[in-house]
Amino acid sequence: MSAQEEHDIARHRFDVADAAPLLLDARGVVTGWTRDAQRLLGYAASDVVGTEAAALVAEADAGRLPELAGRCRADGGWAGLLTAVRRDGRPVRVMARITAADDPDGAARWLVLLSELAEAPGWDMSRPVLEQMVSRSPIGIAIVDTDLRCVWSNPALEQFGSAPAPQRLGLRFGEIQPGLDAEDIEAQMRRVLETGEPIVGYEHVGRVRAAPHRETAHTMSFTRIDDDRGHPMGVYYTVVDITERHRARQRLALLDRAGEYIGRSLDIRRTAQELADVAVPALADYVTVDLLESLLRGAEPAARVPLLRAGQQSVNEGVPEAVVEVGDIAAYRRGSPPLSCLASGRPWREERLDPLAAEWATDIPGGREATFLELGLHSVMVVPMRARGATLGVTTFFRRHRQEPFDEDDLNLAVDLVSRAGVCVDNARRYTREREAALVLQRSLLPHRLPEQGAVEVTACYRPADELTGLGGDWYDLIPLSGARVALVVGEVPGHGIGAAAAMGRLRTAVRTLAALDLPPEEVLGHLDDLVARSAREEGVGPGAEDTDSAQGSGCVYVVYDPVDGQCTMAAAGHPAPAVILPDGSVAFVDLPQGPSLGVGGPPFESVELALAEGSTLALHTDGLLARGAGWTEDAGRDRLRQALERPAPSLDLRCRAVVDALAPDRPHDDVALLMARTRLLGPGQVADWDVPADPALVAEARKTASRQLTEWGLEEFAFTTELVVSELVTNAIRHAVGPIRLRLIRERTLLCEVFDGGATAPHLRHPRTTDEGGRGLLLVSQFAQRWGTRFVPEGKIIWAEQSLEDPLT
Repeated sequence: MSAQEEHDIARHRFDVADAAPLLLDARGVVTGWTRDAQRLLGYAASDVVGTEAAALVAEADAGRLPELAGRCRADGGWAGLLTAVRRDGRPVRVMARITAADDPDGAARWLVLLSELAEAPGWDMSRPVLEQMVSRSPIGIAIVDTDLRCVWSNPALEQFGSAPAPQRLGLRFGEIQPGLDAEDIEAQMRRVLETGEPIVGYEHVGRVRAAPHRETAHTMSFTRIDDDRGHPMGVYYTVVDITERHRARQRLALLDRAGEYIGRSLDIRRTAQELADVAVPALADYVTVDLLESLLRGAEPAARVPLLRAGQQSVNEGVPEAVVEVGDIAAYRRGSPPLSCLASGRPWREERLDPLAAEWATDIPGGREATFLELGLHSVMVVPMRARGATLGVTTFFRRHRQEPFDEDDLNLAVDLVSRAGVCVDNARRYTREREAALVLQRSLLPHRLPEQGAVEVTACYRPADELTGLGGDWYDLIPLSGARVALVVGEVPGHGIGAAAAMGRLRTAVRTLAALDLPPEEVLGHLDDLVARSAREEGVGPGAEDTDSAQGSGCVYVVYDPVDGQCTMAAAGHPAPAVILPDGSVAFVDLPQGPSLGVGGPPFESVELALAEGSTLALHTDGLLARGAGWTEDAGRDRLRQALERPAPSLDLRCRAVVDALAPDRPHDDVALLMARTRLLGPGQVADWDVPADPALVAEARKTASRQLTEWGLEEFAFTTELVVSELVTNAIRHAVGPIRLRLIRERTLLCEVFDGGATAPHLRHPRTTDEGGRGLLLVSQFAQRWGTRFVPEGKIIWAEQSLEDPLT
């Protein structure tokens, strides 16, 4: 036997204990004999070499040999059952496997492997059944030896991209299916050979040789084959195609991921980007999401362009395929598939794009012109995004790296994916619309600008919440009062949305109305508490009710500052106490008694009075500035606020913004309002006061004294009206009041005239008849003064009149 013959035998051998190899030439003459063949049939090599193989089999099978020879030449081999005849004449059933073993010189030879089946009598009875089972089975079946080389396979295995059965013989898995993960599959085979434990249901995903552009999935099972002595002979494995089941599972997994990932926020742009992120690379290599521009403003979808690029994603870093950036107008060419789908509301798919066609979204000034070939895009799906019967935009899916085009299943998956995202986008649109409406309402109810006055330098900063529940009802205000005083107010209405904003607006209006009465802070809060409680009873709102426009449970702090003497009086209703930044930069919190929240009932409100040095800064804030969280305490919140307030800044406005930026994130969980007021004191040259004896004859002296003071201030043009006001107010005090009388003039942005007396009754404006001899005093005062009124103090009352210094009356 030549070295080549031995090499071929070694390459094609079966690792089976009872296998007996022999060689035949092209005519069927025995040319090679082995000891295993001698052991099986009893013939010595000298007895059979040179004789025909027909002499070694029974007469019935000898007649089949010409037919088997033709099948071997056609198929490259044959495997089946034969009846051999031993030297002693006894028949023996054998499994014969015949494969080509040509010489290097081209001479045809056949390698025959015989395995005795004497100990498997059942084979004879079931041979037709077994042959049909393995040959007609739709499941791919193969056997490999202990070297993992194929020794047998059925025809069904060819449907998985495998070579024909004869061509597989002697080859390893990686040689049969290049490109698959042969190492992993062979590792499973080795494990079965080593342990004897079968492996069932091993799944493998890859691209087979028959379909290199399409990902396929198979489930494989491996079982070890042992001889009669328990020694491993090889591995028997089966292959079942589960590609469709695998793709269905992938589609469900993608939809599940979309349900978890898309719509986690109520931001339209973010939702669109989440759709693109989910679809790449699971479904497509490049995805664009274009929405109607009106949606991004929260408006109802209008079936017209322009479309805005709201999101896009690519398997390539930097999205090099994009010709339109996120946030820019996607101006598609007229008649292009995206615009057609937008108009019709129906999806569209193209398996193969024209590589030389220009990308559709390049009809923009300065846009980057590119063909699909330049962008590397070859297959496309365009799916309109619809929700609740309206079209919101279009989503376009492209394939670039994966060579298989989009099929109908891909289109159905894309429609489901975009449909889910469309509901989330429409929810975000509705939320945006409602939130914008609430913000507009709230901003319209907040002061557009704080009025100018001389008592304090003031600034405010407001930052709305940006969580799912929307905005809250935080507010602030500065209200000029009589006597050059100001009221500083900060409050917070519970709840969120338009209802809270409406309640805040009513509460702010009520505070301004009560402030006009010049009541002390504790009385303002008392009246406000009564008003809120009465409204809640009339509306049938209980404590803790949500989603209403009731102000019950609101908090408020009300501060009155007098720039004449620097006195500050304040009271709080369920609201954090103000902080004070002293002129040296240190920060202290006012020890302010906490009254109950408005409308819930409780003890009376109390106020505190303190003197503030000029240049002190009051910081009134809502509790959103004391950011709550894990382990939060009131002391910890105050410490953070103190540290922020202690940081210097070039201006009060910058300081206010810096505090909010330091303590409140860009999107806080609760509204934040901060009002900062730096105190001023009126100088001695701005205030003049005199005691007036209760003698009607001295009213003229009071007029002259006031006129001389106006001359000193350079306000001579106001002398006439001021003398008239002083005359009427002092005369009324002398006639109708008791106790001491005091006259005071204040020159600030306006000219104030105040007359104090010890009486407790307020004068009333009358409209006298032509025949009446008196009662015209306050009527004249009201005509010549810009404003006038009465303010009660513990010792009595003050009647005041205010004249504008910019528009003197003559």
